[in-house]
Amino acid sequence: MSATGEGRVELVKSGSGRVGLWMLAWPIFIEIFLQTLLGTVDTIMVSRISDDAVAVVGISNQLFGALTTLFTTFAGGAGILIAQRIGSGRHEDARKIAIMGVTASSVLGFAVSILLFLFSDPIARALHISGGLIPLAHVYLTYVGGGLFLVGMSASLGSAIRNTGNTRGPMYTGVAVNVIHIILNYILIFGMFGLPEMGLGGIAVSNVVSRLLGVVVLLYMFSGAFERTIRLRDFRTFSKKLFGEIVRISWPLGLNSSSWVLSQLAIYSFLALLGAKELAARTYLNTLESFCFTLGYAIAMAGQIQIAHLFGARQMKEAYRGAYRTLYIGLAIVSANVLLLFLFGRTLLGFFTADQEIISIGVSLLALNLILQPCKMLNMAMGNCLNAIGDTRYTMVVSIISMSLIGVGGSYLFGISAGWGLVGIYCCMIADEAARGLLVLRRWRGQKVLREAEAQAAGGQPVRSGKRSKVLFKMEG
Repeated sequence: MSATGEGRVELVKSGSGRVGLWMLAWPIFIEIFLQTLLGTVDTIMVSRISDDAVAVVGISNQLFGALTTLFTTFAGGAGILIAQRIGSGRHEDARKIAIMGVTASSVLGFAVSILLFLFSDPIARALHISGGLIPLAHVYLTYVGGGLFLVGMSASLGSAIRNTGNTRGPMYTGVAVNVIHIILNYILIFGMFGLPEMGLGGIAVSNVVSRLLGVVVLLYMFSGAFERTIRLRDFRTFSKKLFGEIVRISWPLGLNSSSWVLSQLAIYSFLALLGAKELAARTYLNTLESFCFTLGYAIAMAGQIQIAHLFGARQMKEAYRGAYRTLYIGLAIVSANVLLLFLFGRTLLGFFTADQEIISIGVSLLALNLILQPCKMLNMAMGNCLNAIGDTRYTMVVSIISMSLIGVGGSYLFGISAGWGLVGIYCCMIADEAARGLLVLRRWRGQKVLREAEAQAAGGQPVRSGKRSKVLFKMEG
């Protein structure tokens, strides 16, 4: 494996792929870890305001996650196509795809931000936020939501840069953004250096300022990420053919991601019906779970980038085997981390709140996490591998059906109607992740898209559906 002076990694030159996976994964891990740390710091600082404020932040962030998928859809699809084009040596196409992906994400991001800024109160009521929490929700939804377009720009720019193989640049930017955000949080929330105490409003200002600085740095990095420098006038670039490819691969990704986040939003609204303490407990535990899953998620993302490059270079054998390497490494890491959470969860929850009822609720879910997180890793790793080779419609269909029937439907049936509460909801979350994980694993083992691509590369003849042989691996990658 070699890296250019600009940090772009030539993944397809890696013999086994092992080195490439780790070189891609560790910067992604640091970046995601710091983003998770940012959320944890926010949660801890907001908890000093009140547990009610934590509940508002928890459910609002679920909404933001759902909306963010609307304008990062193009970024995800464009990122996969960028990696495939670079793998096949078509760098100019990769550059055009990156520009269009960033442009589309930014336009949609501005539209969403305007809606949140203007209609925060009706949105809060639609989320079943109680009347006493509406004033807090107004502040957070209006100002953090109003700056949400910056999240879309960061995501699209970062995705394009990472899929060239340069995962370090976004990592360094993430470090800077997190440091700035933590410092501004401390100053603005608690009114340091003679400034007024802004409370939840301080979180909002800190979010917008730190994200804006991050976008500026990523734009500079993006301009030099390809063989030909990207200039401001280049954002007028449009290719109907390439844009159509982005749309074809992106809309299933968008529906998939939106379905997941909307299902989580629905589950959070069920938790709001259970009470503020249950909602706060889930928010605290979700923060801890994020740390357990961070390195596993980074491995899954790195695997997607690597497999997309290998698929573009028609190295099908390495692509197929690389998926299992990604899965095994991710499962080992996630399982070890979730065991540590099980052993020290009560102590860790104590860092967030002194309310023993909230802590007890969180502790009651720690054993279920031993099953939930490995199931998530299975689903994430194999689902990302299918996405990397363009098989996005299958993952979309599986996700929508499973999350709607098992995730949301089951959570309401058992958690609310049957009165099982958080335990019932968690059991349904486990069933949903396990069902999706097993289905995407089965799809990958079938090698449908890989065999079709190999046949096209060999002569364009379609593969008959009845052929299930391993002939693919008798060929040279």
